[in-house]
Amino acid sequence: METYIDIYLNADGELGSTIHKKLIDLGLKPTIGEHDYVFNWKGIVNIEEEMQFIDKVQNTLKGSGAVLKFKTHR
Repeated sequence: METYIDIYLNADGELGSTIHKKLIDLGLKPTIGEHDYVFNWKGIVNIEEEMQFIDKVQNTLKGSGAVLKFKTHR
């Protein structure tokens, strides 16, 4: 499974480079194309595990002004 994340930046929020570093530190990989970042689960996970990961990303970027879009593919 893979979870894709798209980031929408706020001009009054944190710099894109700061947000990028935080996402890399969480294990996300930057992508080129349709989505901004991807997290590879290396297997199939349940919805609870996925939601824990989403919560972790949200908490990490809290106050940054970033708007997030998550999409998971099996």
